Amino acid sequence: MSKENDIDLAFDLVVIGSGPGGQRAAVQAAKTGKKVALIEKHSKMGGGCVHWGTLPSKSLRESVYRWSMGSKGVLGKLDQGGFVCDLGEVELPDMMRLMRRKERVIASESVLIEEQLSRNHVKTFFGEGRFVGDHALEVVQADGTRIQLTTKFAVIAVGARPVMPSFCKTDGKKVLDSNTVLELEHVPRSMVVMGAGIIGCEYASIFQAAGTKVTLIDKRQEILATVDREVVFHLVDRFVSLGMDIVLEADTKTFELTKQGVKISLTNGKTVEAETCLVAMGRQGNTDSLNLDSVGLKADARGQLKVGPSYQTPVPWIYAVGDVIGFPALASTSMEQGRIAVCDAFGLQEHLSGFEVYPYGIYTIPEISTIGMSEEELMEKKIPYVAGRARYKEIARGQIVGDEWGMLKILVHAETLKILGVHIIGDNAAELIHIGQAVMQLNGDLKYFIRSVFNYPTLAEAYKSAAFNAYNQLMGRPSFA
Repeated sequence: MSKENDIDLAFDLVVIGSGPGGQRAAVQAAKTGKKVALIEKHSKMGGGCVHWGTLPSKSLRESVYRWSMGSKGVLGKLDQGGFVCDLGEVELPDMMRLMRRKERVIASESVLIEEQLSRNHVKTFFGEGRFVGDHALEVVQADGTRIQLTTKFAVIAVGARPVMPSFCKTDGKKVLDSNTVLELEHVPRSMVVMGAGIIGCEYASIFQAAGTKVTLIDKRQEILATVDREVVFHLVDRFVSLGMDIVLEADTKTFELTKQGVKISLTNGKTVEAETCLVAMGRQGNTDSLNLDSVGLKADARGQLKVGPSYQTPVPWIYAVGDVIGFPALASTSMEQGRIAVCDAFGLQEHLSGFEVYPYGIYTIPEISTIGMSEEELMEKKIPYVAGRARYKEIARGQIVGDEWGMLKILVHAETLKILGVHIIGDNAAELIHIGQAVMQLNGDLKYFIRSVFNYPTLAEAYKSAAFNAYNQLMGRPSFA
């Protein structure tokens, strides 16, 4: 048996990557008595999620949002009639101060992850992890030292990185991606965001709320194509009210750096100039250095791996989870994927939840969260339904927090009254969604919301209002007998 400093290097599970998926996979296996190793190529635990993805971007969003609600901020200069000031009058926030808060959050979370792994006796290795044969891996450490590991199972959770188009490359100043944007030293006066997916929309809204003049560009005809269209309509309306320009069905014709920033000509004839450009046009799986050929695996053109329902790859002893397998590429779903993969590998079926519908959170300003089917999906499948709506402006708490744009929508089966989907845009959307999630997963129906008592004043009351709205459409009277 292989030894290194008297440490047994044969494991039940080796995980490559310490992001949400890898971390949860390692802890799940360790808690069921398995001997687990986790390989992380960076000097701190947490992966891209903690260091340059989910946590830092959401920390920046929260700081900008709070600033923007103040008297000097963008949202603080709104009234019921809409936008009431010129962007030139807005005092931009101190970027370095925003970033210091982000760094505190990152440092704290990284320590918490390391402590959790240690408590659960997960053996950690820092270095580049790669396959070297059947049930065999090696760790290439920073000093070139190679450590050989053997394992019964492996989980690939190496994440993904931003993809840059051929016509430009990031320089961290004028041209940015979702990693380097967090290294900005000041809030730019203007920015072009190329790509209107989740990452592009999140950063576009963050910088618009910070006082930046943002132009959001995408070659597709709509933004956030997987989200309920009514919710997206509300988001676009909010973006435009804050002064954002949205240009769709337009691709890049020419791209050039100028003394002032960037100049981009588009296929629709428009030309856009800005101080900075953020490129958010997709991500590439970090599989390049895994030596997949040695175990008979092959990634696709975007570096992603194909997996089965339990996240098993075509090589039975290897699983893959998180961004490296593509959509939805969210921290929350990656965690559950890691847990399910390990339960499948070791036959721990009693630990599986059985829930197949997950909530999604999109941290734009305003926030979006959704679970279940959209109206578009229900219409396509010809499922009979009604949509119950509650607008934040009709809820006392909505008036208190100053969110008159928010909306909560419940989609209800017209015959069984089962909840088919919940879609929210507005303050605390990603928190509120879990009420709908619980009712759906416990097989509840519309009557739950009709008969429940919610604290007053809360945004959660929107569920009851939306339920009555749906019930009125179904029954024509406001309460159940």
